Amino acid sequence: MTTRSGKCLLLDTPSLYFRAYFGVPESVRAPDGTPVNAVRGLLDFIDRLVKDHRPDRLVACMDADWRPRWRVELIPSYKAHRVAEERAAGPDEEEVPDTLSPQVPVIESVLDALGIARVGVAGYEADDVIGTFTARADGPVDIVTGDRDLYQLVDDARGVRVLYPLKGVGTLQVTEEATLREKYGVDGKGYADLALLRGDPSDGLPGVPGVGEKTAAKLLAEFSDLAGILVAVDDPRSKLTPTQRRRLDLARPYLAVAPKVVRVADDVPLPDVDTALPRTPRDPAGTETLAARWGLGGSLQRLLATLSS
Repeated sequence: MTTRSGKCLLLDTPSLYFRAYFGVPESVRAPDGTPVNAVRGLLDFIDRLVKDHRPDRLVACMDADWRPRWRVELIPSYKAHRVAEERAAGPDEEEVPDTLSPQVPVIESVLDALGIARVGVAGYEADDVIGTFTARADGPVDIVTGDRDLYQLVDDARGVRVLYPLKGVGTLQVTEEATLREKYGVDGKGYADLALLRGDPSDGLPGVPGVGEKTAAKLLAEFSDLAGILVAVDDPRSKLTPTQRRRLDLARPYLAVAPKVVRVADDVPLPDVDTALPRTPRDPAGTETLAARWGLGGSLQRLLATLSS
């Protein structure tokens, strides 16, 4: 990874293009009638983010595998409800709106032509790519995502924040440790333990039956982390109630594997890419061709103007 210093903006690109798809009318189409609402919406998102946050580096992190086998082997229900088709070789096919899937290759082509670093690594989700870039960064990092799982990376000491879109990307919740403590009672490091204890139906994570968010937060406040909670389960003198002790004891098989599933990887083999914010397109002719072919109009022109300013 080159150009390490300076402020880095990491995009959870799938999260953002899903939001763009549902936030921009499908009536936004290419000259041939193909919907390009996700493409144009994402370009508008990136334009606004660069204008507002002025990063030195920018990475569009991608899902090379949205449901990695190593996570499914540990918790078979992981994202199982979102599988459109299981595949023996390669990633399972995700259930995605019919008019969104064809837009993803267009998004990738436009990012490449612009020279915006686009990184996906086989066997890993975008979250894992983000986690690894964050671990390797030597400057402040802003992570833009609609996925609360990435709150676990928030770290005031290292200048790592999550910018969580509340409405488009014009209204972002700037998530720092104070935000997490106020809302969840934990800091960034504690968020993964909170998430695995309470579970997450949207990701097919069962959690510990009977342990919701408030109970999980209280347990972590009392016993520090998951390891401390499990020590308390074995300690008859601990302040766990009999019901809590029983539920946590029965959940040991899940709690043994859940941390690896819930915590984002920080050791992904990243390719050597130039993450510097591009000032001019890497492929000017290709950018013009894509703009005409897909009718990207003002969305692309605004982003080009922002990048060059």
